[in-house]
Amino acid sequence: MATLIPILYIVAFSLFIYGLMGLTGPKTAVRGNHIAAVGMVVAVVATLLMPGTHNWLLIILGLVLGTLLGVPSARQVKMTAMPQMVALFNGVGGGAVALIAWSEFRMTAGFTDEPAYVVIASLFAAIIGSVSFWGSLIAFGKLQEILPGRPMGLGKAQQVVNAVLLIGAVVCAVMAGMGGASELWIIGLLLVAAVLGVMVVLPIGGADMPVVISLLNALTGLSAAAAGLALDNTAMIVAGMIVGASGSILTNLMAKAMNRSIPAIVAGGFGGGGTLPGAEDGVERTVKSTSAADAAIQMAYASQVIVVPGYGMAVAQAQHAVKDMAKLLEAKGVEVKYAIHPVAGRMPGHMNVLLAEADVPYDALKEMDEVNDEFSRTDVTLVIGANDVTNPAARNDPSSPIHGMPILNVDESKSVIVLKRSMSSGFAGIDNPLFYADRTSMLFGDAKKSVVEVTEELKAL
Repeated sequence: MATLIPILYIVAFSLFIYGLMGLTGPKTAVRGNHIAAVGMVVAVVATLLMPGTHNWLLIILGLVLGTLLGVPSARQVKMTAMPQMVALFNGVGGGAVALIAWSEFRMTAGFTDEPAYVVIASLFAAIIGSVSFWGSLIAFGKLQEILPGRPMGLGKAQQVVNAVLLIGAVVCAVMAGMGGASELWIIGLLLVAAVLGVMVVLPIGGADMPVVISLLNALTGLSAAAAGLALDNTAMIVAGMIVGASGSILTNLMAKAMNRSIPAIVAGGFGGGGTLPGAEDGVERTVKSTSAADAAIQMAYASQVIVVPGYGMAVAQAQHAVKDMAKLLEAKGVEVKYAIHPVAGRMPGHMNVLLAEADVPYDALKEMDEVNDEFSRTDVTLVIGANDVTNPAARNDPSSPIHGMPILNVDESKSVIVLKRSMSSGFAGIDNPLFYADRTSMLFGDAKKSVVEVTEELKAL
């Protein structure tokens, strides 16, 4: 058994890494998930084989309850709700790590006679795990619109309060780690870290939420790795470091894509205000409305059409209708591309996932840097429920909250057709001058219904 368990752990984290490699493309993503899931099963089996494992009734009960809660939730969740599901599942991982640290404190009589690295790793896992759990719950609430998406903070006092909470958590950790300390210290640590998690995420605006989800995911991974170090569990160390490292890299890439630093995002971001068009300067603006028939004619006689998907496409579940429309256009000799902004949607890769679900060819999905030069040569750009990532104020208006954020250069197209339900602002809560531009026409209504109507008009041409 002493030889079998390390071998199983090596097999497990080898499958983790191989499965992660499969997530680099939609064609291999499903297989990659299955491979990583097999690795997790192997890791669980190896852990259960460790000497001293007991309380089998509680273990089996936990596995059954987790399966009954997790499988139906994952299978029934809609693609529009996937970001909040990711946030919730990620938070559960952080919460589990925090409880493990508390359990270790109790089982070792307050870390009495425990090596220093075990104490430090356990307390680090407790703080980060609790922050991740409660922060993820707030992110879930914002994404689910249980909580307002706008920043909710204490203004200039916010960072002072966060610093005090962090110092308080560290003080509790020091007292809890001195050996034989009262259990109240570890409970205080978890509570203070919980408040810190809430206070860190509440002031972050909705437009920054994709970055926040990625950051919280990285924190959960790091806390799991620390817990694995304390428990001498190889699988937890490796899996946690993989999640922590990949999450950190993704967070950094997404922050750069928004031209914002991670500290600036954590300090309180823009977004979610929901301001009315023209409310900022009192100027009345007019838009040009179009019809499905006019949109179909424009695209049918175009050489190139670029589709820009946003959260509105996800809400309407319009990805399959978009694929059908693109297929008709390609049959008429029109080249169709998809412009994907790194933070479009509510989580990293949200638009890629939706379009891959509709079997859109991967080579048709163009990243921002790759496609931005194409807009000036594009006859028609079809914007489906995207707002902030196409807002030219980010490029032209120094007073705009999103100024400096790289955007898709949609306004350089010869013609722009925007599909929206209404003139409401995007998740950043600011108006979009693109909607009032001379080259822009608005097609109001449900995105899926509008795309289907355009497709029917294309068939009639």
